[in-house]
Amino acid sequence: MKSIRIAIIGIGNCTSSLVQGIHYYNDKSPEDVIGLMHWEIGGYRPNDIEVVAGIDIDKRKVSKDVSKAIFAKPNCTKIYCKDIPKMEIKVVMGKVLDGIASHMKEYPEDQTFVISDEKEVDIVDVLKQSGAEIALNYLPVGSEQAVRYYANCCLEAGVALINCMPVFIASDKEFSEKFRKRNLPIIGDDVKSQIGATITHRTLTQLFRDRGVELDRTYQLNTGGNTDFLNMLDRKRLKSKKISKTEAVQSILTNPLDSDNIHIGPSDYVPWQKDNKICFLRMEGRMFGDVPMNLELRLSVEDSPNSAGCIIDAIRCCKLALDRKVGGALTSISAYTMKHPPQQFPDEKAREMVEEFIQGKRER
Repeated sequence: MKSIRIAIIGIGNCTSSLVQGIHYYNDKSPEDVIGLMHWEIGGYRPNDIEVVAGIDIDKRKVSKDVSKAIFAKPNCTKIYCKDIPKMEIKVVMGKVLDGIASHMKEYPEDQTFVISDEKEVDIVDVLKQSGAEIALNYLPVGSEQAVRYYANCCLEAGVALINCMPVFIASDKEFSEKFRKRNLPIIGDDVKSQIGATITHRTLTQLFRDRGVELDRTYQLNTGGNTDFLNMLDRKRLKSKKISKTEAVQSILTNPLDSDNIHIGPSDYVPWQKDNKICFLRMEGRMFGDVPMNLELRLSVEDSPNSAGCIIDAIRCCKLALDRKVGGALTSISAYTMKHPPQQFPDEKAREMVEEFIQGKRER
């Protein structure tokens, strides 16, 4: 099989976990592999993914080989595959726009972003010259202007897009139509984790519904110590994130909860947690005879490998769409791997749709 050539926008923890994973699974076989939902998709395996361009704005990453940049500060995710061969791909300086929250300058350099003084590159030219087929967007939450800028760069360069964060691109009809007209696939928006807060909350909500329990109120609070949680201390940047996470749960219910009875969103930044994310979840409901019950759950996960476990499938499904010359929003893999897809489906249905897409029984 040919390689899948990807450009990555934002060389943070999620990129670090993804690149480590590509190499980690290099010498594995279907018999001993752990942590993948699919070993092979349309003939493509994890090590068929090739990084051909990296874009960032941090002085500790710009001009470094991607193999080194993924381990540079403020990245703090778990290193489970440290021997990454040199890629001969240097990280280039991107466009900042609204990519950095102003409060982050008040924190130590090891915890925050430090803008490089390198000259901004022509992103369209970088995408074209690299031969990238797919771009991954890993910009910080709240980067509304920056995400739209890079999405337009993808359109101009003729590159497919996987939007891993909650600025609505794939789920925006206007943007989705632009990708369809260019015959470029797009997957989004806002990646779910393999076993994360959202997928767990959705699964338990579906369980309540299936077992006849009326959900009256619920909350999901999350803490973490990576730059994502530090960035989200600016609550003004959270509008789309809260919509994304809340709709992911509300979409499971026959009758959505009143806004006063559902609270889903980040809670606080705890530096020593680093890339470990802790979710506190509570669900209150009524069962047989209107008798009240409640459920409380604490989930602890390494945040970035958790997301990479879904993105490694999204990349390969996106490549299948390119091979089949299918453009526009990919409904099935978006519904399965994203919190705010163009159309919501129960996870069991979305998984079935993905299998049909892989087998060629669904167009998208």
